[in-house]
Parts: sequence; C-alpha cells; structure tokens
Amino acid sequence: MSVESDTARLNRDGAGTGARLGGGTSAFPGIDFLTPEGDPGLLGPGSMGWKVSANPVVSAVGGIAAVILELSEKHVRAGVWDHSTFKTDPIKRMERTGMAAACVTYGPTKLAQTTFDRVTRMHERVTGTTHDGDPYKAMEPELLTWVHVTAAWGFLNAYIRYADPKLSLEDQDRYFREGEIIGKGFGAEWVPTSKAEAEAYMEEMTPKLYANETVHEFLALVRDATPLGAAGKPMQRLVTQAAIDLLPKKLQDQCGVQVSPFVRPTVRPMVRTLAAAAGATVRRMPDTPANQACRRMGVSTDCLR
Repeated sequence: MSVESDTARLNRDGAGTGARLGGGTSAFPGIDFLTPEGDPGLLGPGSMGWKVSANPVVSAVGGIAAVILELSEKHVRAGVWDHSTFKTDPIKRMERTGMAAACVTYGPTKLAQTTFDRVTRMHERVTGTTHDGDPYKAMEPELLTWVHVTAAWGFLNAYIRYADPKLSLEDQDRYFREGEIIGKGFGAEWVPTSKAEAEAYMEEMTPKLYANETVHEFLALVRDATPLGAAGKPMQRLVTQAAIDLLPKKLQDQCGVQVSPFVRPTVRPMVRTLAAAAGATVRRMPDTPANQACRRMGVSTDCLR
C-alpha cells in the first residue's frame, strides 16, 4: 500500500471515509448541527475537544485503541460483546458510536442532552454476567468511568502522535477538564480532570485487564470494517495497527496484542501522512459536524487546527 494512493483516496472520498474508520466526523443526515445559531454546546470553539475530535484518522486510531482497552476489562467486555451489533454489523456499530460522540462534542446543548438521555436509556437495559459469573450493569458508574477514560485517553494520545506532537501539558490537562461534563453526562460519577489523574487511573486499572479472545475477534472484524470494500481494507488495516501501536508496551502485553512486525517500521509515518490529509480535508467539507458547528458559531474552521 502506498501513502500516495491512500492519501489521494482519502481526499477524493472526503471526511466520511475517515469517520467510518471509527471517528465521529461524517455527515449525519437528519441531525442538525447548524442551529440554534450561537449555541456553543458543551464545549464550543477554541476547546481542545473540538480540535482533538476533528480529524477522522486520529479519531479512528484513538477509538480502536479505546475499544481494545474496554474489551480487556471483563465487565465492559461482556456488556459490549453480548449486547451490541459489533459481531454482526461492525460498520454501523462504529458509525452509531461516532454519531453519539459527534452529537455531544459538536452539537448544540439540546442535542447533546438528548444524546445523553438516549444512550442512558439503552444502557439501562444492559445487564448480565461476565464469563466468570460476576454480575454487571452497564450503568455502574465505575464502568462508565472506564469507558469515558479509555476514549479520552485514546483520542488525546492519537492526536498528540498524529496531529500535534508538541501539545502542551496545559492543553492536555484542559482536554481532560473539558471532558468532565461529557463523562458525567453519560453517567460517570467521577472522571479524571488532568493528565496526571488520567495516567494514575490507567496505571491503577492496568492489572485488572486481561488478554481474551474477544479482543482478537474485534480486531479481526475492525480490520475489514470499511464501506469502501476491498479498496479501503489496506488503509483500515494500517489504522488498526496504529491503534495497537498507540498502546504502551505494558498495555499491549496486558491486553494480549502486538503490532505486526511486517508493518511496524511504516505505521507511524504512513498514518501521520493520512492524518495530515484528513485534517485538511475535513475543514473543507461543509457537511461534517465539526464544520457545521463552526458555522453555527460564526467562526472559521481554523479553530479546529
């Protein structure tokens, strides 16, 4: 796979391609990100949340890394795998997740609250037992904290690696601080509000993670989950390897995953090129949630840089 060919394909097909890789910046018919004018939503222009979530390739890498971590925790693993359509329709499942993320990140206030309420109603029905007989409820605050933190950790670290390697500690802290309203909106009682708190929490959770077949089932599905068919699989597989590579070695070992030795030398430079193309493309696409949110607020898409 050449960087040139995939960059050209990404520019040709637009932001929707990247969003379907797992991000949240495709156009969502029927969802209005343009009104009411002047409503900043939960974050607003100038926020780190708007910047971090704007690039579909960054979101794809971070999102897949987050799911690896989530499926390595036994309660979340059971809830996701036993009560979702990941196994039967991973593309639509990822699109719905991306839609919810876009609504609370870029949507006006009412849309964000409606999304919280809808997702909460769905989660209230999710109960069961883990593989070793431990009961769980999806609305348990501790599990919602884990899901929120894995997503925030994944998106931010993917953004640093592939969009802004020099991002300041102050801005990283601001990203977690801004995200508190989203984590609590989905039902968590506590979420970290700084990089240091997030890293300490990840360190505390790492021994509770375990390698399991569900993680590998997920990776096998997501490697091929692209609406572009055979043409999109090389890029999708590269992004999947980048997601594994995003995890530090300790987390890779704990979750039982590793980067393919055949692609390890090329993953970072190739995905960095794809992310640069995606970032330029998404700012030009008028129907993405990020772009519409900028128009709602009367600001330039430069605020997404």
